[in-house]
Amino acid sequence: MPTRILPAGADPDAVRSLTTLLSQLPDAEPQPPAGDSTGLVDTLARLAAESVADLPEVVVVHERIGPVPALELIREIALRFPAVGVVLVTTDASPGLFAAAMDAGARGLVALPLSYEELAGRVQAVAQWSTGVRRHLGHGADVSAGAGGTVVTVSGAKGGTGATLTAVQLALAAQASGRATVLVDLDLQTGDVASYLDIQFRRSVVDLAAITDISPRVLADAVFRHDTGLALLLAPGEGERGEEVTDRAARQIVSALRARYETVVVDCGSQLSGAGAVAVEMADTALLVTTPDVIAVRAAKRTVRMWDRLQIRKAEETTVVVNRQARNTEIQPALIGRITGTALARTTVPANFRELQGVVDAGRVHELDGRSTVKQALWALAAELGLAKPGETTHRGSGRGAAGLRRRKE
Repeated sequence: MPTRILPAGADPDAVRSLTTLLSQLPDAEPQPPAGDSTGLVDTLARLAAESVADLPEVVVVHERIGPVPALELIREIALRFPAVGVVLVTTDASPGLFAAAMDAGARGLVALPLSYEELAGRVQAVAQWSTGVRRHLGHGADVSAGAGGTVVTVSGAKGGTGATLTAVQLALAAQASGRATVLVDLDLQTGDVASYLDIQFRRSVVDLAAITDISPRVLADAVFRHDTGLALLLAPGEGERGEEVTDRAARQIVSALRARYETVVVDCGSQLSGAGAVAVEMADTALLVTTPDVIAVRAAKRTVRMWDRLQIRKAEETTVVVNRQARNTEIQPALIGRITGTALARTTVPANFRELQGVVDAGRVHELDGRSTVKQALWALAAELGLAKPGETTHRGSGRGAAGLRRRKE
């Protein structure tokens, strides 16, 4: 059986040279190369979604890949696709880098300039390892478990568009549908998830920032369990500590959560931080919430263009959600989609703040009445995104009759 090998690197000449050598290996079947980290992870995710058996046995990562550094990329692949063996190609073959690559999850390292014998030996060894792992797991569901849960980010085009309310209700809808769900507040300086859900807490996402190996136990210690059953990883109470959550830390945290939960909903706020950019890049679905007014739509267009310039996410891979929509609104959703160049959620959220005011002022949006048109729309959006079952009743666990939800300290 041929060995499927997926090369990845940002330098076209280096990738071409690598692909030429790989094609000369016995029983090798090089795949079309990936030009950056995003393309590589997207390709693996697409193949895993179609059939785990379609995943390549070996991925060869050139050290000059971006925008995600090679070692961080290897760590993500090892977490999400554990039966895929990764080989790092690098000019630095020092013991220090070798140890770092192995810690990240690589199965081998090949030094530049490339040697046919060294590359062949390493790729064949890794391919045998990958085949053995798949045989041991029986080609069943366990192999694909590494792909992990669904990550949905919710960002606001500007402050006040309703991103946090949207994130909270999407997470509640997913949890009510029986999916193990975590809501993450990555609006690191001004996050309000804790205020919306009437909780006091000690631990936050900052407690995971300095940890290089986030085990399930460490993760469980940092997560707050709400009385609704929803797991929460909250923004720090002291906004200045948000700077401790680096891009690398955010990538590790999101990867660890994806491996532990079926659904990961991330509130990224309206200000782009490094951590938020990482979450948007890693997301299966990136939502951008706007209201149907000129200022917010312009802000949405600005955000989409910025994400594209920074190679965080392409416009067509972003989904705009229109909040506070009314029939007499001059700017209708179809126009917003054309202006921003994005996909458009079929579900719009009606303008009816009177339904929300009581629970928002009380900080208990989890008690929003199931008859609320706003809640019904947001839960319908969750079903549209595949986070909840279509037709799931919105009154489950809602209403002020769901008593006994008290403040508590974690």
